[in-house]
Amino acid sequence: MDSLAAAGLFFSAFLAATLLPLSSEAALITAFELGMGADEVLLYASLGNCLAVALNFFLGRLLYGAMKEKIKAHKSGRRALLLAHRYGYYSLILSPLPLIGDPITIAAGLIRLNFIWFALIAFSLRIFRYWLILYWLQ
Repeated sequence: MDSLAAAGLFFSAFLAATLLPLSSEAALITAFELGMGADEVLLYASLGNCLAVALNFFLGRLLYGAMKEKIKAHKSGRRALLLAHRYGYYSLILSPLPLIGDPITIAAGLIRLNFIWFALIAFSLRIFRYWLILYWLQ
């Protein structure tokens, strides 16, 4: 598969892990169905998605005051913040889910979770989700 397809998958997965309403799973399945190898698909989708999740976390940390109020203004954001405060690292189990997952990663930065533990939990769950999809497709 050419590097343009890999870059497209990477950026699709990256953008889908932000608050934009995109599906990284659709990009992952499309890339696989168009002939990209499972290992490549897993690598590029995971890199893009995990990098965006890290960005969400650090945005939460850096923009603490402004982001906290914006998150509280939305129903899914309030739910994510509540879960993050109440359950801390346990709430990260929900981070791969649509709608609530990305606000949880921002909330993790807002409440100052340890980044190493955050990354171990959130990254591994997202990579595992992609692995499960690819396993199911094969």
